[in-house]
Amino acid sequence: MKNRNEIKITLRHVEDIKKWFYTYVQNFKHGNQATTENTILKEKHSIRVSSEILHIGHSLELNTDELHLAEITAFLHDIGRFEQYARYKTFADGKSVNHALLGVEILTKNKVLNAFEEPIKNLILRIISYHNRASLPDDETKTCLFFAKLLRDADKLDIFRVVTNYYRQKGSHRNEALELDLPDTPEFSDQIIKDLMNKQIVDIKHVKSLNDFKLLQVGWIFDINFDATFSAVRSRRYLDIIQEALPDSKKIQELFEIIQIYLTEKIDGAKK
Repeated sequence: MKNRNEIKITLRHVEDIKKWFYTYVQNFKHGNQATTENTILKEKHSIRVSSEILHIGHSLELNTDELHLAEITAFLHDIGRFEQYARYKTFADGKSVNHALLGVEILTKNKVLNAFEEPIKNLILRIISYHNRASLPDDETKTCLFFAKLLRDADKLDIFRVVTNYYRQKGSHRNEALELDLPDTPEFSDQIIKDLMNKQIVDIKHVKSLNDFKLLQVGWIFDINFDATFSAVRSRRYLDIIQEALPDSKKIQELFEIIQIYLTEKIDGAKK
């Protein structure tokens, strides 16, 4: 696929994908309470990511076919999560399986994308396979990288929404799967703080506690690609809410001063 103008996806394609998605997810709502709860959590997440990706796409003035492609990748990006939780009772890839690659396997096995021409089918699978990687590959097409960045931004926005809502309401209900089964202890990693102060993304291998996981989420700000995403992060106060859920320490305060300056520079730079 040489450029984005070669993308041809109809509204019917989108509607067929959604129909399959809802039918597939329904299969996982008949387990115990935790399985049903986490199935619905990921179902709603996928729906909201599709709304986020369309919002960003409209801000970039994408054409109808491009928006259709973006919406499809959003609906299908976490399709592996349902089988992952059903099998392993966790959303922690390190303790189970890479959910993006499992999703590609499920989509291929179920021939979900067979209505598309091979280049489009292959493109969608690659975009999905990259959505949870620490970084995107260098040896990819501009089209694939663009839509992968679009999906990653939309995904982050809704994960920010999910976790910040959870942190504010945590006293009433704990979901260990959402916490990746990490211990909720007071400490946090000085190495992670150092990496973030250097504007480096946190390596999931260094995450040992729930506070470390919160700091990893803060570091996503360094892996955002589009102006609309930066603006949404600030207007919705996602970073402020995560800071409120972290220990009130000098190191945390210094880190968030750096983070807020970075966010302001990105937003102000986009206006010039």
